Amino acid sequence: MAGEAQVLKPDERDVPGGAAALAKGLYLLDLIGERDQPARFKDLQIASGLPKGTLARMLNTLVTFRLVRHEPSDNTYRLGNRLFELAHRVWETFDLRGAAAPQLERLATETHETVALTAMDNDQVIYIDQRSGGGPFGFRIEVGRRAPLHCTAPGKALLAFSPPHDQRMILARIPLEQHTTTTITDAEQLVADLAITRARGYSISLGEHLDGVVSAAAPVFDHTGKAIAAIGVFGPSARIGLDRLHIIGRDLMEAARMISGNVGASLVSIQSKSAPPRAVSPNVECVLPWGANLAEGPVWSARENRLYWIDILAPAVYRFDPATGTNDTCPLPRLVGAIVERKTGGLAALTMEGLEALDFDRRALAAMVDPEADKPENRFNDGKCDAQGRLWAGTMSLDAMRKTGSIYRIDPDLRWQRMDGPFTVANGLDWSPDGRTFYFADSAAGAIYAYDFDPARGTLAHRRVFAMVDPADGRPDGLTVDAEGCVWSALWDGWAVRRFDPSGRMMSDLRLPVPRPTSVAFGGADYRTLYITSARIRLPARILADAPFSGGIFAADAGVAGWPAGQFAG
Repeated sequence: MAGEAQVLKPDERDVPGGAAALAKGLYLLDLIGERDQPARFKDLQIASGLPKGTLARMLNTLVTFRLVRHEPSDNTYRLGNRLFELAHRVWETFDLRGAAAPQLERLATETHETVALTAMDNDQVIYIDQRSGGGPFGFRIEVGRRAPLHCTAPGKALLAFSPPHDQRMILARIPLEQHTTTTITDAEQLVADLAITRARGYSISLGEHLDGVVSAAAPVFDHTGKAIAAIGVFGPSARIGLDRLHIIGRDLMEAARMISGNVGASLVSIQSKSAPPRAVSPNVECVLPWGANLAEGPVWSARENRLYWIDILAPAVYRFDPATGTNDTCPLPRLVGAIVERKTGGLAALTMEGLEALDFDRRALAAMVDPEADKPENRFNDGKCDAQGRLWAGTMSLDAMRKTGSIYRIDPDLRWQRMDGPFTVANGLDWSPDGRTFYFADSAAGAIYAYDFDPARGTLAHRRVFAMVDPADGRPDGLTVDAEGCVWSALWDGWAVRRFDPSGRMMSDLRLPVPRPTSVAFGGADYRTLYITSARIRLPARILADAPFSGGIFAADAGVAGWPAGQFAG
């Protein structure tokens, strides 16, 4: 994520006698390790406040012990190889059960269910520790017991976060045996389910191994980013509904992150801030309290006077009629990132298989083109069409942890070109009213970029930062541009949609009753209604209690008009 972590300077009153120099050296290591870019001597002098001579002596000592490396080519300082050697030795003697024990006990107490720690062994899941919080009615797990990978939540978590080559090799070896009526035994369907698991961050099993037993699990990573274990919660379906299972999944992700962090793995926290002390804007209304996992991609269809939208993580395309409140559903067999209308009629969807034609009423997909067929760990995340009928789409890694995303242009003849990258979380995109400026957001960077756009040639040039969003205000997600040239951006974890003027200056916030608005689109007969999608994924129970409409669709009188979205000419 953008920005540097805050490194606290040691208070000499807290340092044992005779260890002041050591404390300053460790503080210096923290400063070097937490910087986004390699540090020069002057940078460290400013950040540490140490005298020039003292800093030079400390850096020379750290270099001597290979804890810090000096790079002569650009005169910068970086962490040294000795730290990696020591980290490997930590993992060689790492007590996984001991590191996980506090989290097992905490979750068992909080959920009143059985919590288990598992690992992969000989293409099976082996239970290596457990705690039962369900009393005499709890689900029983015997330590040392083995279970299949493909139908248990821990097994699916470990498979989902395996490298693609390893995942394919394992799936080719293991039998996809039918254990219950809900067991996934089709390899293609299982791969699609694993992709959703990776994007979501945790797995679920709805009675796929044992009838009446549901579970969720999240992976534990080592310092190299490898999934070495999974922590899961198990219980009867009569007591754990699907909504609660997703809440447990979010709690498991945070527990797994803490276990991984005990020995140095670096993972981003998924903690959410509580509601800001501001009233909801009076012109905001929840027009569809749907409770979607990750609602996204709203598209107003003037042909049908309907709002199309998607749920990325419970893959489906929806068609909402504001006049009647009906919401037709088209479930999809794989993860979907965005949809657009086609000039010839119908829809096109960006899925895990690339761009596909979608017949909503027949619930049928037909392959068109896949620009990232060689990147199974990536997915499409957003897409829109320019006025000339070309489709522009952004990609990202499934787990949003690596900078592997790009912007693509797909022409009507289905030829495609990579236009820019890499990005971490490719997101909202749109054009200025004159079609000369292209806007694009990278949520992880907290940035909305602007490019010079050539409508005739379909080219981008001169990328610059249009607006930055302070992480305390959320992350820029989906966006749209109004008729006055102002940019409206949904702020993930910001409880708001923010409007920027054409120069990038913040104008106002449209305050919402949910923390995670995801995207925006103008619609209605006059295009003066701003439709807003939202998510409930990874939100803790305390926030969902304050924001029960999370995952719903909202509408607001924007006070300004938008215009029709572009349609794909292919």
